[in-house]
Amino acid sequence: MKDIIILAIESSCDETSVSIVKNGREVLSNVISSQIPIHKKFGGVVPEIASRNHVEAISNVTKQALQQADIDFEDIDAVACTYGPGLVGALLVGVSYAKALSFALNKPLIGVNHIHGHIAANYITYKELEPPFLCLIISGGHTHLVHIKDYNEFEILGKTKDDAIGEAFDKVARVLGLEYPGGPKIDKLSKQGMPNIELPHTYFEDLDFSFSGIKTAVLNINHKMADLNKSDMCASFQKVATDMLIENTKRAIKKLKIQKVALAGGVSANSYIRQKFLELGENEKVEIYFPKLDLCTDNAAMIGAAGYYYYINGKTSSLDLNAVPNLKI
Repeated sequence: MKDIIILAIESSCDETSVSIVKNGREVLSNVISSQIPIHKKFGGVVPEIASRNHVEAISNVTKQALQQADIDFEDIDAVACTYGPGLVGALLVGVSYAKALSFALNKPLIGVNHIHGHIAANYITYKELEPPFLCLIISGGHTHLVHIKDYNEFEILGKTKDDAIGEAFDKVARVLGLEYPGGPKIDKLSKQGMPNIELPHTYFEDLDFSFSGIKTAVLNINHKMADLNKSDMCASFQKVATDMLIENTKRAIKKLKIQKVALAGGVSANSYIRQKFLELGENEKVEIYFPKLDLCTDNAAMIGAAGYYYYINGKTSSLDLNAVPNLKI
């Protein structure tokens, strides 16, 4: 069987990334140009600045990816790109570049859902992982519990009614005066604190989530307590937020009677969340999977992995592909 080589592009937010992926699971190169130092002084991503930097970076990042993989444009079988969800200007840079490559090289174009990419990051880390499994997607823009029935067949079991968990982490960090990006700062500071501050848990009859209540509680406590111990608050917030994730995941495991649970998205890099899910796996007798740390945040390798499963199932795109900033799973 012929190897399938995908050139993948990711530009949905503030990382410009190009990867060469073979057969959906083997990464030949994965070049990431991060804009974190640029946006840090603004306390978050500025969309116009992100778009401009994608334009400046994408050609060089592509060249580096080809060089590291030791291949030429002629060796690839298809061009994949993230077309949503994300920042519209940032997405358009990657989509436009991918369309130009597809046209110039006469290779198929594959528009990939960014969230499908996060799920597929697990296929790179675990060569043996196959559907069906349960996936908890936790990122700056999403908190979803999804039943992965097949490589391209998904059923959403629950999602956030308001803030995504990554958004809540960043807002809490900002309230506490921690610099962007806030998630890793909370993870680090929480190790020095105790979860001794009472914060609200939000649960529903279904498997949906809500993080607005806990975020607002942190804001109010921070205003009222001049001598607030930031380490204790980070530990308390992280524990309660993780408890909510664990509770719904446990209920979904019982509902589906499933044996495999994967995490995906940038927040799945959090060390406390990983530890608690490993404990969940032991208690519930299920296998727990999460991507390698460099595959948790936005990267093109995950887009190449997802794109491969689109490609072998005939899901290619036409050259009128456009960015869809609010694309759903």
